[in-house]
Amino acid sequence: MPFFSIVIPLYNKETFISSTIQSVLGQTFSDFEVIIVDDCSTDKSLSVAKQIKDSRIQIIKHSENKGLSASRNTGIKNAKANYIAFLDADDIWKPDFLQTIESLISDFPKAALYATKYELLLKNNKRVSHNFIIPEFKGRGIISNFFESNLNQAIYYPSCLCVKKEVFEEVGYYNESITYSEDIDFNIRAHAKYKLAYSEKVLVTYLLVSENQITQSGLKGRIIPDYDSYEEQFKERDDIKRYLDFQRYVKGKLYKVGGDRKNYLQITRSIDFRNLNWKQRILIRLPRVFLIWVTKIKLTLQNIGVSVNSYSN
Repeated sequence: MPFFSIVIPLYNKETFISSTIQSVLGQTFSDFEVIIVDDCSTDKSLSVAKQIKDSRIQIIKHSENKGLSASRNTGIKNAKANYIAFLDADDIWKPDFLQTIESLISDFPKAALYATKYELLLKNNKRVSHNFIIPEFKGRGIISNFFESNLNQAIYYPSCLCVKKEVFEEVGYYNESITYSEDIDFNIRAHAKYKLAYSEKVLVTYLLVSENQITQSGLKGRIIPDYDSYEEQFKERDDIKRYLDFQRYVKGKLYKVGGDRKNYLQITRSIDFRNLNWKQRILIRLPRVFLIWVTKIKLTLQNIGVSVNSYSN
């Protein structure tokens, strides 16, 4: 039985998938299997993946397009290992990613979730990593409170995450009805129950282009998590309430940018604005034309390596 099962959901990533797979095969820790789940790609993604020959690679092809969550779930259900790592088909692992995760597993047995820091790859090939402020944390170890630590830029992205298999058996799989922020939905369920062991080593390169497209176009046609249901489920958790309000703030801006006033009003009415900082309270109430202008300036600065956000006071 391999130590890791690596799940790579694949849909129309022919330009990137070869580099992604090669970053896995180049790991210093080599006891793993790779499960590539092709979700009916319409480009040459599948043929590119098939050209890479390695006995550790298994390719599963969906008979119909089911979405990202379903692809991850297919990989989880076919995984042989007790530890499942996820890698999106346009992201890259540094060579010692798996070795670092294995050491976290060995050193912090009370955890069941494991992740590392990442860098953002911008359109001009510039790489940017954020300086996270994580309470009571010194570079490597257990994150004392995931929700309090993620009221800013996310401290990890899906391609940074490894999950002990029992977590899925306990809290459930990825919600296949959600088409945006499916990872946020899983994170709420998983981190409410299990501990995260984390390393601040930058070991994942995350492609930001697709997320920027959402930032500019809004959430039209997307289904997001039901934050109200989690607020009801975790009534006594002020930390989760703050995290939910932060997510509502993020999605509220996207709805406004996309001109979706109905969903903007629906998601923002549940926010306790005391959980937002002064910049966030201003931005969420800006007229749409000004919010679009602010968003464009932020993306322009980001692409020249300047990080500007509303998350810190």
